[in-house]
Order: sequence, then C-alpha cells, then structure tokens
Amino acid sequence: MSRVTLHRVERGEPSVTMGAYLSALSAVGLSLQVREPEATFASQLPVVVRLDEYPALRQLAWQLPGVTDLSPAQALDLYERNWRHIDREALAPNERRLIQTLVDELGGGRLLV
Repeated sequence: MSRVTLHRVERGEPSVTMGAYLSALSAVGLSLQVREPEATFASQLPVVVRLDEYPALRQLAWQLPGVTDLSPAQALDLYERNWRHIDREALAPNERRLIQTLVDELGGGRLLV
C-alpha cells in the first residue's frame, strides 16, 4: 500500500477501496466483522409522558397551565432543573422507572443535578 493511500485511509476518505481499509486493519492486528443488528433491543422511552401518571413531575410542571403531556426530553429537563424539590423517598415505583429510563436513554446515563 502506498503512503498516499495509507494517508487517505487515516483521513477516512470515502474514495479509498474497502480492500485498502481491510489491509490497514490487518496490518495493525484488527479485523472487521459484519453482524446482524440485535432485534431484541427495544426502547423503553415513552413517546409522550403524561403528567397524570407521575405525581412528582406534575408538581414540577405547575408553571405550565393546561399542559397534560410532555415530550421525554421536556420531562428529563424538568426533573434535572428541579431535582432539589423532589422527595426521592416518596417517588412511586413507576416514576422511579421513568426517571431511570429518561436518564439512560436521553441523559447518557447521568442525571445532571
């Protein structure tokens, strides 16, 4: 492989042949495997978060008159901005699960409080 081709591989140029990429992988002891996507993973994230189902979230949304549903991102934002006002011991199990799901799927595994 020429130095020019190796440089193009390192830069990720799409015009380089797949064979050149495979040769570069092999040279550093790596291999490429093509696998079927796992069909078992399903998102637990609700499409809409209904305030009636989550008492603590409903209390946090007091400043949103007439709002009954939130997007998951809006719900996570409300929890994070107002975490200090939440009685964590009094959270219902379904609300704990919602918060954990929001954190896992939208928050990168971290609740920003």
